[in-house]
Amino acid sequence: MTDINIEELRDLVSDAVKVVEFKLVRTRDDVNDPTLNFHPEMAHQIFGENENIFGYKDLKITIMYTAGSMQIYIGMVYISRVEDQVGSKGLKSDDVMNILASKLPDGCYYINLEEFLKAADSENFRPFGEKLDELTYEDEETGQKRHFEIYHCDNTASKFVSYFNRFQTFILWFVDAAQYIDVDDPQWTFFICYEKYKSSDGDVKYASVGYTTVYQYYAYPEHIRPRISQMLILPPFQKKGLGTKMFNTIYKFYEGEKNVIDITVEDPSEDFTRIRNYIDSKLCKDLNSFSKEEIKKGFSKEMIKEAREKHKINPRQCRKIYEILRYYHTNIYDPKDLRSFRLEVKRRLNIIHHKQLRDIKRMEKAGLDTQWITASMPTREERLSQLEKEYEDVETEYKKIVEKLKN
Repeated sequence: MTDINIEELRDLVSDAVKVVEFKLVRTRDDVNDPTLNFHPEMAHQIFGENENIFGYKDLKITIMYTAGSMQIYIGMVYISRVEDQVGSKGLKSDDVMNILASKLPDGCYYINLEEFLKAADSENFRPFGEKLDELTYEDEETGQKRHFEIYHCDNTASKFVSYFNRFQTFILWFVDAAQYIDVDDPQWTFFICYEKYKSSDGDVKYASVGYTTVYQYYAYPEHIRPRISQMLILPPFQKKGLGTKMFNTIYKFYEGEKNVIDITVEDPSEDFTRIRNYIDSKLCKDLNSFSKEEIKKGFSKEMIKEAREKHKINPRQCRKIYEILRYYHTNIYDPKDLRSFRLEVKRRLNIIHHKQLRDIKRMEKAGLDTQWITASMPTREERLSQLEKEYEDVETEYKKIVEKLKN
């Protein structure tokens, strides 16, 4: 009996991001259409930090969802497992199905493909909640027009909770550090995007496209402060302006609500931050307090007041929008104008550093030991280098937004 060698063991390690593939199924024919497949962006929240699956040769995992109601099918195929090999010495393959099932709501999923397809065949899914907005998009590849609708819903709608619990399983594969939300909490409210299309028989159908969750925090005495928690547009529907449309729809929904103080965002991703900054800049660009003349005077309380009253933009975000629009109105070919903008941004970036220096001086005056703080502080030269790098990153990001605003 010979032991398994290192090369054979390597063949039994699979990269989960590569071997897992998703598919949204509208008809039976979709199952055999490889152009509909898409892979996860990450797998560490399912299979651990290394994103590896051990014990299978030529592993393939297929996770399919019915396009509307998000019913789930899981299938896996492989040539052999480590347990099947001579000399495996008790090595065991990862229990993939149980690992995946542990991440699904109530472990509900199909393993029989025919039963899953029957569920897809009989599906007559309709959107939950109230329709708020719509968008018609012309597909660049096919030239066909596609129609999308955005709905608002809460957790009181019949069968919505079970539907959303299935839908939100995508976030573990596409949003880093994501966690499932407690859909039963009445403070949560939901904005869902669907594609409205016609089947080959001419019947109107709906496919789930993406969602945004918002938690409505109470604010004394009778107000709320909605916080956008998660936004997800499924990969087959990305790069179509749907994230921007979703964000705009949420703003419009809350703008008319007098009890809403402002809208905040929880731990936004870089892509989400970029969308938000662009939309907020576009909204504020035409406000009186953000005119070129006012912008040149510097950041003001009037900007905070008007941005909050008109578009529910919170003060911290308002400051960022001020900088973006100041860059918008800056002549980058005028050294004096550009220098004025650069100094304004650097002053803001240096606030925390200067606060730390003031705290050290106060401690020293009080006779307290400050070595433990100063030891971790950068030297003046180091801080200047850090500050320049921070500014360059800010300017690069602002430049992208300004170019989009000017187009």
